[in-house]
Amino acid sequence: MQIKQGSQAFAETPNQTKYFTAKNLQRDIPSGLVVFLVALPLCLGIALASGAPLFSGILAGIIGGVVVGTLSGSQLSVAGPAAGLTVIVLNAITKLGSYDVFLLSVFIAGALQIVLGLIKAGTIASYFPSSVIVGMLAAIGIILIMKQLPHAVGYDADFEGDETFAQADADNTFSGVVRALGKINYGAVIISLVSLAIMIYWPKVKKLALVPAPLVVVVVGIILASVFSGNGLALLNKQFVQIPIVGSTQEFVGLFKLPDFGAIGNKQIWITAITIAIVASLETLLSLEAVDKIDPIKRISPTNRELVAQGAGNLVSGLLGGLPMTAVIVRSSANVNSGARTKVSTIFHGLLLLICLLAIPTVLNKIPLSCLAAILLTVGYKLAKVSLFTHMWHKGLNQFVPFLVTIVAVVFTDLLIGVGIGMAVGIFYVLRTNMRNPYFYEITTNGNRKTINLKLAEEVSFLNKASIQATLADLPQGITVVIDGSNSRYIDPDVLEIIHNYRRNAFTKGIVVELHDIRERYEMPKFRHVAL
Repeated sequence: MQIKQGSQAFAETPNQTKYFTAKNLQRDIPSGLVVFLVALPLCLGIALASGAPLFSGILAGIIGGVVVGTLSGSQLSVAGPAAGLTVIVLNAITKLGSYDVFLLSVFIAGALQIVLGLIKAGTIASYFPSSVIVGMLAAIGIILIMKQLPHAVGYDADFEGDETFAQADADNTFSGVVRALGKINYGAVIISLVSLAIMIYWPKVKKLALVPAPLVVVVVGIILASVFSGNGLALLNKQFVQIPIVGSTQEFVGLFKLPDFGAIGNKQIWITAITIAIVASLETLLSLEAVDKIDPIKRISPTNRELVAQGAGNLVSGLLGGLPMTAVIVRSSANVNSGARTKVSTIFHGLLLLICLLAIPTVLNKIPLSCLAAILLTVGYKLAKVSLFTHMWHKGLNQFVPFLVTIVAVVFTDLLIGVGIGMAVGIFYVLRTNMRNPYFYEITTNGNRKTINLKLAEEVSFLNKASIQATLADLPQGITVVIDGSNSRYIDPDVLEIIHNYRRNAFTKGIVVELHDIRERYEMPKFRHVAL
């Protein structure tokens, strides 16, 4: 595949198109294993918090990996059940009175997302300020650290995957940590500390790095939990992964649920479907932008294709009995940080969820949550490094302030509300910058008379109206003003009106106004077509 622009062609790198090369598989298979380990407790925790069957969370993870991963144009994004939808799902199941009826909403939401992708609604992702996206990533890192600390010390009152400040157990992100420190399980602490040491030091030894550190963490965690059983360090049942065990093929088939199509006329179903489609699409686009930011190869994912892929995933999930899904930044970040190069890692993690559900659920149920918490703690640290804050500070206040506001807002509310607040601040700085740069200002003197040259920028939009109006109003009397539009491809009609009105009225102040290359009307500049 080539991307052509004008007469130039930019060939994609082999890593983007050749999935099953030895070099890529060497990275993608271990990364898929890491994502599987991260996704497993999150899928279960989100299903539990949503008031849905545990199997529905695992099923959504499988579909997110296999179906969405196959259809998506993103190489590193990972889809699955998302914490941002738990409240919507819980309330919807309660209002609709049946999980089967709720599944119809998921099915319809998937169809709506496909429509959004086809009408190219994904282009709104291009308008997310970079500082806000980076702030969102850092905020997710801080939330991961704060939310996983209780699990790391053996206090599992809050469900795995929660990202909101106010928790269902009446605590919040900070009070939950304080409460956890008063209810420490020392067996869990030992497992967490050993797991963290492995995550930090194991990859530094080249010969050992061939085996993924998270796999070693899980094996060591199972062994330590087994050693601690029967003594004062023993873990409780709720401190382990808890996957539903399937006893037979018939029992496995019985876990799937079909949506109740007979309720298609229920108004509440359509309201829920539209809500899920909008929220899931926004979270997906935000996650996609964030993943592209941290992609080492700096690939750009097609947003409209992603909406179609997510829609197909939700359509299938609703049809089979799974939860609604989005692209999820935590799993996607774990994928990137583990060194993934192509979508093979995403698909592999989905297949692992399916295989392990069918083949070895008993073994998986021996994994302590505390060792998985250690894996997520390292992911959180990589997203919120101190060096990131210093880097954003050096970019200037117009980047640092939206970045910091987004972090605080996301941590103290939730992902969408926090990003919305960050967007508002980011847009304020964008508008302020645009309003300050509509022209170049130069003063020359000819005898006793001053001439002020205003050379307008290439594009002068409505946002520049206030700045130009204020500048012209403040010019002193008895001067010559030259307004030069020779460099301008477009001048907004409102700005043109201000310029022409100023020229007509300037004589009252003894000001001579000269217009150079200022047309009466401008057409909006057309974008160059990019052939794919």
